[in-house]
Amino acid sequence: MNVALWIIAILLAAAFAAAGAMKMAQPREKLVAAGMGWAGDWPAGAVKAIGAVEVLGGIGLVLPAVLGVAPVLTAWAALGLALTMVGAAVVHARRKEYPGIAVNVVLLALAVAVAWGRFGPQAF
Repeated sequence: MNVALWIIAILLAAAFAAAGAMKMAQPREKLVAAGMGWAGDWPAGAVKAIGAVEVLGGIGLVLPAVLGVAPVLTAWAALGLALTMVGAAVVHARRKEYPGIAVNVVLLALAVAVAWGRFGPQAF
């Protein structure tokens, strides 16, 4: 179970770090043109803040446990990313972007699995 949680956490960390870095590095207009229509509804600063949350959450999924410094932060990062996906699903639902909701639900389920495992039976 511990190995599965590590694999999920590493994959989630990579996905969130990449997605967040893209939101932070690209101008909002370029994100909208690339298919992230929701970004057009939000101020540029908010899009960058969402990207920063995703990058920090991705780092938090792995780094505290690897370093052995406050490893409970791994579970909290997973919970925070789960909540971020709930918010993302709401935004996609309001915009009727149903494929986006499917991606959010998968990421939500994986983040909840990591949070449950690290708060519960496989805590550090």
